[in-house]
Amino acid sequence: MCNATMDIALLDHPARAVEWSPCPSGGAECNFLGRTRPETHPEHGPLVALDYEGYQPMARRMLEELARTAASKWPCLGVRIHHSLGTVALGEASVFISVVTAHRNDAFEACRWLIDTLKAQVPIWKHEQWTDGQSWAEGHLPTASAAEDS
Repeated sequence: MCNATMDIALLDHPARAVEWSPCPSGGAECNFLGRTRPETHPEHGPLVALDYEGYQPMARRMLEELARTAASKWPCLGVRIHHSLGTVALGEASVFISVVTAHRNDAFEACRWLIDTLKAQVPIWKHEQWTDGQSWAEGHLPTASAAEDS
């Protein structure tokens, strides 16, 4: 049974770092804030923004499952995952993950596992808007078990 505080959200605006209120009582908090970085496409020029699309019911379920899995693999006291859907401009954040544990190593490992697994499995797709065109970022299809649950 997981007793960790969970905060999962799909946002209609850029993500931002959010303080816990009240903060789960742990000695370590690891935060990851993923921002849109400047890039240049060889054919389409500089990146203007990223547009995130997702299958919301399935994405939310999978984010909740990831949070529960992290809390079962590491002694998490709190897991927060916020991901943007819609337009995220350069310098703005699309994802915020926060993990609270008693010790730093667990917080670091859980946070890294969460972002890596989210990017590989959750049905949120990145549509890149360039100065002179657009493209879809390479991604992964959800796992078969997740697709069956939707």
